This record gives sequence, C-alpha cells and structure tokens, in this order.
Amino acid sequence: MSDQSPPAPAPRRTLLMVLPLLAFTALAVLFWFRLGGGDPSRIPSALIGHPVPQTTLPPLEGLQADGIRVPGLDPAAFKGKVSLVNVWASWCVPCHEEAPLLTELATDKRFQIVGINYKDAPDNARRFLGRYGNPFSRVGTDANGRASIEWGVYGVPETFVVDPEGTIVYKLVGPITPENFRTVLLPQMEKALKAGS
Repeated sequence: MSDQSPPAPAPRRTLLMVLPLLAFTALAVLFWFRLGGGDPSRIPSALIGHPVPQTTLPPLEGLQADGIRVPGLDPAAFKGKVSLVNVWASWCVPCHEEAPLLTELATDKRFQIVGINYKDAPDNARRFLGRYGNPFSRVGTDANGRASIEWGVYGVPETFVVDPEGTIVYKLVGPITPENFRTVLLPQMEKALKAGS
C-alpha cells in the first residue's frame, strides 16, 4: 500500500495557479484607475489647496541676471503673486523640451516663475539656463532632494501653480507641452489670477 496521496484534481490545481494572477491583475486595474487611468499628469497631489511648504532654499551658486544674483527660494515670495513653480534639472531630458515654453511664459509679467533645481551640479544648471535663457525670478537649489519631497514631487519635471495667497492650486506631472500649456496650465494660472484680484 502506497503512502503517497493521490494527485489533486486538475481543475483545482489550475485554480490554485491562476488565482494569484487574477489577484495581481485586479490590483493593477485598481491602481490604474486610482492614478488617473494611466495618465501620469493626473496623479493626485495631497498639497492641492494647502500652503506652499515653508522651505527656504539657497540660490543657485553663481547665477546672475543683469549683473544681480538671482535669489533662492523663500516661501514669503509667493504672497501677492500668481507663481509657477517648476522643478527641473539639467540632466532631465523632458526639462530641455519644456525650457523654451518657460522662457516664453517669462515674458508675461502677470506671473512669477520660480525654479527648484533638483539634485543638479551648479555648473550644469547654469549651463542649462545659459543655453535656453533663464525664465526664473528665483532659483532654489535642492541638492539632496528633501525640499522636493516636501513639495510632493514624484520626479522631474513637475510644475505647480500657486495663488497669491501662497496656496498650491494645481500640479502638473511631466513636461509642459504646447498642448497642456494652452489647455490646462495657462487657464489654471489665469483662474488663480482672477481669484486673487
């Protein structure tokens, strides 16, 4: 008499093998819908409707505009102006693609454009701004990435719209493109401008 148990019936064995796959698929679908249907620019931000982080960042070393040192990030600078805060780095390929749009936007004096330079070498960051032009009235250096975590940044580039009260009203994940600039970002900035007047 053999002490081996008889093999499990085939349907039961198949079910045991397929069950983990079904569970994984269900979770993947749930995450897909919760994160905006796969559109990374729609990842929700817990900071929408909250004041900007009270983080001061030093200026980008050696960066000047018209012979004057460009200041770093000071949370008090957000009061009274609609601001666009762009988190960027010279090593970020999409940052190169969006740079001309930021430079163009800098000509619109209704808005203040602020940069957070993320984990970048100062020489590389200055070279980047020398190549495309500096759209920023302020550039804070986030050498270790801690301030970007406080801003809720997932990766670069990311852009925030801040109203005149210093409240974050919108977040764009990924690069600014002509399409999302025209249809989303500029309307959000103009809405913040109207709300603040």
